Order: sequence, then C-alpha cells, then structure tokens
Amino acid sequence: MSYKVKLQYFEGPFDLLVYLIENAKMSIYDIRISEITEQYLAYIDEMKAMDFSVASEFMVLAATLIDIKSRMILPRMQVEPGDEPYVDPRSELVERILEYKKFKEASEQLAERWDINSMIYAKPQEDISVYLENPNEYLSLSLDKFVEAFELFIQRERREAEVRAHYQKVEREKATIESRIRLIGTRLRDALSKGLRKLSFRELIVDKKDKYDVIVTFSSILQMMKDKMLDATQNTTYGEIFVKPYKATQIADDPDDGTTNQGNPNTSEPSKYVPIGD
Repeated sequence: MSYKVKLQYFEGPFDLLVYLIENAKMSIYDIRISEITEQYLAYIDEMKAMDFSVASEFMVLAATLIDIKSRMILPRMQVEPGDEPYVDPRSELVERILEYKKFKEASEQLAERWDINSMIYAKPQEDISVYLENPNEYLSLSLDKFVEAFELFIQRERREAEVRAHYQKVEREKATIESRIRLIGTRLRDALSKGLRKLSFRELIVDKKDKYDVIVTFSSILQMMKDKMLDATQNTTYGEIFVKPYKATQIADDPDDGTTNQGNPNTSEPSKYVPIGD
C-alpha cells in the first residue's frame, strides 16, 4: 500500500523534483539530469537515514531519473536520411512536471478561495409565508363615503396652503457692537445717576443664556477700553469683571435721544459720543 510522505516542504516526488529544479535555477525545458538525479537520490538517502519509510512513487521517479540519465550519457547516433528524428529523453519528464505544476497552482488557488469563503457567512432565508398567505384586506367603503373623505382631504390641504402663504419666520435681530456700546453707555449713566461708580460685566449682558450676546458684550467692552471710554478690572483669575467710566470718558449714546454732538477733541471729525461725567 502506497502513501504520501511529507518531509519539510515536500509532499510527493514531483514536489521535491520541482523544488530541486527551481533551487538550482534550471529551465524546466533544459534540465541538467545528472545533477538533479544526484540531488534527488541524496534526499532519498537522507529520508532513509531518518528512518522514514520511502513511498513507492519516490522510488519510481528515482528510477525514471536514472533511466533518463543513462540515456543522456549514451552517444547519439548519426541520423541518416529517412530515420526517425531524435527525441530528447527528458521530454516526457518535462510534460509531467508542467502538468504537475499546473494542477498544483490550481489546488493552491482553490485552497485560497476556500479560506476566503470560510470567512463569509450567509444570512439564512427567512420565513415570509406569514405575509404571503394572508389575503389582502379591502375597506368596505361606499362611494359617497369615499367622496366625502376625499373632499375633507382637499379642504385640509387648502387650509395648510393658506397658512403657509401667510406664515413668516420671525428672528430676533442680532445685536451689533455699535448698539451694545450705546446700551452700555446708557446703563453706566443710569448707574452714575444712582450713585454707583461701576457695574459688573454680568449686569451688562442682555440675554445671559445667549452665547452670542455674551460675546458681543465682551467685544464691546474691549472696544470701549481701546477708545478710552471706560476701564475694566478683574481682581482674580476667572473672577468677576467690573467696568467704570474712564476719566473724562465719552461714551456712545443713542443718536436719536436728542443729545448734542460735541465733537472729538483728538480728531477734526465730529464725535458720536457724549460725556458721561466723572
């Protein structure tokens, strides 16, 4: 009974033979039979030394290589006209090697495809008979009822169209730095009239929940400090910010409140600010 022997990387005699040919960098169509035969027989001797039972196909291929080697050693007879052409003793072995390599590559591709498909899981088919076996349901509705329902639908669509035609989205106008400067000036004047010399930053924010309102108020204070309209102090890190009028400060006011434009002493242009007082 014959069986396959796998030693190191070789499985079967042709696997070993192909390895020896490729390792020696030989062309399959021009095999150096003498060299390959010696290496092949040395490998079989190594298998026997390791107490492996050499399979019969290894011995058959060894005999084939020895036969081809002996025929390659024999001198070639001069071909006479009419004689059959010379046939290379290696030609049959080359065909068998090429066929082996073809099937080996195919088996490797199948093994790779098997590994890929083993990672793919198909979703089992669901039972949808419960949906297919139920008959269609029809509404028992008279023609008059259907017309009435359709008219109600048309009326509702008409009312929604009228509402959309008159609907207008109203958004609160965003405050600007200019308008916030005027508001801060007004609040500081009111505080001075009540005897208060400073106000906290939080008291100047109109909508404390609106981040935009907080930012525009802070930016307005920075602009007023740059223009020397007020001073700001903060005693501790992350502490409360207090603002107060700058000495001889001029703070923006609403131009519609009837105040007089007194002019800007630093430029030749008229000023849009009026004094808040010391």
